[in-house]
Amino acid sequence: MDKQEQALDLLEAAVTSMGGAMRTGQQEMVKHVVSALEDEEHLLVQAGTGTGKSMGYLIPALAHAQTSSKPVIVSTATLALQSQIVGRDVPRLLDSLKGKLSRPMDVALLKGRSNYLCQYKLGGGYPEDDEGTLFSLDEPAAPRGQTFSPLASEVMKLRDWAERTDTGDRDELVPGVSDKAWKQVSVSAMECLGSQKCPMADECFSEMARARAAESDVVITNHALLAVSAFEGLSVLPDFDVAIIDEAHELQDRVTSSVSGALSARTVLTAAGGAKRHCAVNVDELVKATNRLEKALTGVPTGLLPTGLREDMGIALNDIVEQARLVLALTKPEANAPADGGRQTARSQMQAVMDDAIRMLEAEERREVLYTTRPREFVEGRGYVEADDTQPATLNVAPLSVAGKLREGLFDGRTVILTSATLAIGAQFDSVAGSLGLMGAGAPSWTGIDVGSPFDYPKQGILYVAKHLPKPGRQLAAETLDEIEDLIKASGGGALALFTSKRSAEEAAAILRERLDVDILCQGEASMKSLVAQFAEERDTCLFGTMTLWQGVDVPGDACRLVIIDKIPFPRPDDPISKARTEDVQKHGGNGFMQVSATHAAIRLAQGAGRLIRSVSDKGVVAILDSRMATARYGSFLKASLPPMWPTVDKKTIVGVLKRMDPNG
Repeated sequence: MDKQEQALDLLEAAVTSMGGAMRTGQQEMVKHVVSALEDEEHLLVQAGTGTGKSMGYLIPALAHAQTSSKPVIVSTATLALQSQIVGRDVPRLLDSLKGKLSRPMDVALLKGRSNYLCQYKLGGGYPEDDEGTLFSLDEPAAPRGQTFSPLASEVMKLRDWAERTDTGDRDELVPGVSDKAWKQVSVSAMECLGSQKCPMADECFSEMARARAAESDVVITNHALLAVSAFEGLSVLPDFDVAIIDEAHELQDRVTSSVSGALSARTVLTAAGGAKRHCAVNVDELVKATNRLEKALTGVPTGLLPTGLREDMGIALNDIVEQARLVLALTKPEANAPADGGRQTARSQMQAVMDDAIRMLEAEERREVLYTTRPREFVEGRGYVEADDTQPATLNVAPLSVAGKLREGLFDGRTVILTSATLAIGAQFDSVAGSLGLMGAGAPSWTGIDVGSPFDYPKQGILYVAKHLPKPGRQLAAETLDEIEDLIKASGGGALALFTSKRSAEEAAAILRERLDVDILCQGEASMKSLVAQFAEERDTCLFGTMTLWQGVDVPGDACRLVIIDKIPFPRPDDPISKARTEDVQKHGGNGFMQVSATHAAIRLAQGAGRLIRSVSDKGVVAILDSRMATARYGSFLKASLPPMWPTVDKKTIVGVLKRMDPNG
């Protein structure tokens, strides 16, 4: 029996055990993944919603790992999917395959170091982030008439949990704690003392997770760790020769975000203060250099620096590099020095400052993008807005392209399977392949396959484009609000409304609550998990939100019978990385808008529209309230990425359909 047949037998055994039915697309996916692993060839698999994508790659992964000396790496874009695979998908699959595999299989979960509780920091080995925050935490109760601060109470909760947890994984603490509280008991990779220095290395949850991963057959991780491995060559993952990338449409953005750097006067002063406090070194010259950087960044408009660093910025950064290097030399611990969490934290902050400053100085030769941002402040009546130009900006650096590094650090010498429900536009995989390093001179060979979906989209879904509406602007138009009102009235609720900005989502929710008799939930008013749960349970309730909901909602049934998209999700015009990538494509003779902005929008549209049909019995309408889908030349390109639903621009038809679908109609 060949490997494909063996894997298909495992699939049949698993599906039968779980009480499911074999799906053609899932079988095709299993066969192609097995073949790619056997031939050591990269594979891109578009597996539509309902295919059973996780099982489509987990079964070949387990089959391959049975005879491999190295673990198979499975990477996801989000910690949520990572936890779902480990907590639900894998246990069910292994239970269904008992007696079918040649030996028991070990599957491990691996996250970044800061996701695990640090025993040494919890025990006081590191300085407190806020003076007095944890004062009297060892007391059994607060003094009479007083209460602990909310932060101190959260840390006490963490102390109690630390005595019970076997993993130290933050996601296992339910209910969770704030980021500020978690920071009191965790460290970054740079702050970590390392297994040679840390007195509690034998009890380190992060090290135990890495040890388990090294001995496992399959390791479930995330794109951020994969990025660190590929870009920086650090051994954050066990040695592997096979990687399976789920949510692969997110890989470019997640990698870019993970390897970007930022530097502000405040960042440098914080590092300088830490070095002075914990290492007793003179940082006066570093502070002077920081003041010069602050002056250089004051009044600078936010956005892309099209001509690179100004002379005064470059001088300040050079001085910062020189002074940071001197501080690091003066604070280097002796070979046999005892562990010192304060010194390590200070040195890690200083090292990050120096590394980012060097990257910025060398941005042009490294083909990296330089841009400025400012902090966002809450303004009554306006929400969060960017600080004005009188405030010093933060300088940022990001790779113009991640393709070369991924080709070298991920694809070279390994077999990589990339999969998602939205990888191709039309029948073409070239856009995503090019962004990840699989196109151009010297690119490795690869195959792209679309295994389809079990859903009958033309019969189950209708795509409505509101051609009559005006071209959308930055503000939510009155006509758009009226359109949303009419559609929700016709459907009787059950609408998931997806907006390209938080402000639009909140404005629409506030206005339409006054006009409609259905409950409207809005992202940010409660945890995402609780909002989605309520939306799923109450079939006439509506949920309004932004990008997280475009990709994170799985609500089968008539609780979600209408998906509304306010406008085409192009990158923001002032997004510096998209702007730089567009200009670079155009400089090399390509169509920057189509290759960057339109491709980005097509993938996001497909993700948003994919929220509607989640099972073979679902029916509903996707309403896109952006007339450019029907009038612009690029409209057909965007539609090619969407599920093949029945299309119309006739509002009267859609209103009639929605009224017939209303459970209370």
